Amino acid sequence: MNFPITRMRRLRRSPEIRDIFRETKLNKEDLIYPIFVKEGLEDGKKEEILSMPGEYRYSIDDAVKYGKKLEEKGLKSIIIFGIPLEATKDEIGSPAFAKDGIVQRTIKRFKKETNLVVITDVCLCQYTSHGHCGIFHDGNDDVKTDESENDLNITMDPILPKKNRYKILNDETLKYLARVALSHARAGADIVAPSDMMDGRVGAIREILEKYGFGNTLVMSYSAKYASSFYTPFRDAVSSAPSMGDRKTYQMDPANAREAIRESDLDVIEGSDILMVKPALAYLDIIKSLKDNFDLPIAAYNVSGEYSMIKAGIDAGYLTEDAILESVLSIKRAGADLILTHFAPYLLDIL
Repeated sequence: MNFPITRMRRLRRSPEIRDIFRETKLNKEDLIYPIFVKEGLEDGKKEEILSMPGEYRYSIDDAVKYGKKLEEKGLKSIIIFGIPLEATKDEIGSPAFAKDGIVQRTIKRFKKETNLVVITDVCLCQYTSHGHCGIFHDGNDDVKTDESENDLNITMDPILPKKNRYKILNDETLKYLARVALSHARAGADIVAPSDMMDGRVGAIREILEKYGFGNTLVMSYSAKYASSFYTPFRDAVSSAPSMGDRKTYQMDPANAREAIRESDLDVIEGSDILMVKPALAYLDIIKSLKDNFDLPIAAYNVSGEYSMIKAGIDAGYLTEDAILESVLSIKRAGADLILTHFAPYLLDIL
């Protein structure tokens, strides 16, 4: 029926009417807060992240205190990003899987003092001397690992200019990612989240977790992680910018959509429990595609650049704070069950 029998404004005529007919609702339990924990930082001396206004690097003690405050407001889960001492970084990212590493100690404190679901980022980039998410070979020297065997038989294309003669070794990297995930599970992590985009990493992680008795640890894979410019503030936050080249050989091309289905399907086969799209706002179509094609929970990362862009617009007067809820709500509407967002503290106060 047409106007005047059908009047769509009837459904909008009061706040109460709008509330009961609202199709998409954002809940506090949908939110995952990313928290940055830095080795060597004094308690009470949190560091502001200049490229992410309102976000900080914390000591373990201060991170747990802040997590408790957010938990009291209704937060259910966090994801931990560790920042090691610069002097400890090496070619294989060994601080990432150290038993007493910054993330491992932070996990234990959160599990002891809160009821938050603890998720951990499983990657090597902020722990390696070269800043890449995998084991790096520059095309000139032998690959340096902590194992005696060297059966990789690396050869480089001689026509490449010297400055481009580098390679991220996929299969060699899997062993180290699996060790990182296992160290997090041993420390008490509820969910491990590999963000590296190496082929086969979910299977390698699932295998080692099962082998050592952590079969109930969930894997939330960054199954569709794009090579995006929206990560720039994050790289500043954790000092993880690559020292050479870029990450386009392992992170996805922003132009590709069907590829996200293939990547996610492989992660499901390998044992992922949750699929993630990263970034979120520029990839709402990918979130919907995964929601339509998979029965697993779908997460989306409302990344640092998206956060900083909206914050800058608010500070400049081009936007109002209403843009925060509107943008995060769009991620939920696209199909995300869980949203990793730096806006979580603000949203906890208004939901």
